[in-house]
Amino acid sequence: MHEEQSNCVTIATIPNVRRALRDSLGAFSADDEIHMKFILAKKQKMTQIFDETGRVFPATVVTAGPVTVTQIKNSDADGYESAQVGFTNQKEKNVKKAQKGHFGDLGLFGIVREFRVENGAVNKGDVIDVTNFEVGDKVTVSAISKGKGNQGVVKRHNFAGGRRTHGNKHSERRPGSIGSTGPQRVLKGLRMAGRMGGDRITVKNLKVLQIDKDTNTMVISGAIPGRPGTLIEIRG
Repeated sequence: MHEEQSNCVTIATIPNVRRALRDSLGAFSADDEIHMKFILAKKQKMTQIFDETGRVFPATVVTAGPVTVTQIKNSDADGYESAQVGFTNQKEKNVKKAQKGHFGDLGLFGIVREFRVENGAVNKGDVIDVTNFEVGDKVTVSAISKGKGNQGVVKRHNFAGGRRTHGNKHSERRPGSIGSTGPQRVLKGLRMAGRMGGDRITVKNLKVLQIDKDTNTMVISGAIPGRPGTLIEIRG
């Protein structure tokens, strides 16, 4: 009897397929998306903005740009397409010789970041400021959240804690049992007390409410991660 050829992938080949896909595509994240608008900023403070109808918006004030394009990467030489930008002026004594050679006559920058862009969207030496955005634009914001030090499970993982009455004396905020009878060890990934905060957080679908070119100020709806002075990546 003729046996039909199976189209199923054997278990042994699955890791190889996953590895090949990972090597060819890379780890996809919000940073890998191609954006036409982008800028670096620093968080200032939170406030509230009223629109013409009287509706109030919680908002964050940021100082955005200007940033200078210091390098264009392409798929032929680098394997991907992106624009490298420099932000904030730096004293010459604090810039390494290799960085001086890389920046050339574009300036001395203290912060350098990359944004994924289409080939030819920007050129080396271009200066990007807040006028690259318009009021009403939807943006994606990435920043490092506030560090909160070592925290317990109630604050870190929203555990309910123990009962407050009926003989419960010292266990109101304890995690409870963490062990497993079978494995006789603490399993990886178990939610426990530990260091909290200091993570890279990305918030999507925020709205640009106001733009002031004279002061390089941008007002964005909602809360943005980090303390005042935190570096913010804005993509549109």
